[in-house]
Amino acid sequence: QVRVAESGGGLVQAGGSLRLSCATSGTMSDINAMAWYRQSPGKQRELVARIYILSGDRTIYADAVKGRFTASRDIAKNMVYLQMNSLKPEDTAVYYCNAEFPRGGYWGQGTQVTVSS
Repeated sequence: QVRVAESGGGLVQAGGSLRLSCATSGTMSDINAMAWYRQSPGKQRELVARIYILSGDRTIYADAVKGRFTASRDIAKNMVYLQMNSLKPEDTAVYYCNAEFPRGGYWGQGTQVTVSS
């Protein structure tokens, strides 16, 4: 069983920064990737960033966050991070961490990020 838990959300003014953390525990062998998603009210959940663990941690980003967000991983701590800079009101959403395995994915409960204008 894999457990995933996000933290670090909050309220920030436009132009500010936040760092989200994702703690994972359990059997992490054969993991494919770790990803961050977000979901705003009335919208579908969308991919923000994905770290391809089997490809040397190659990371891809959604166009909307390129150059502003950075995803990273601490292998020793089983942690994944999302550094978010130059935040915009349109970044307001619940952010979710996902651990991707061949057998399926495991989601955390999400953390709210609110960016005020």
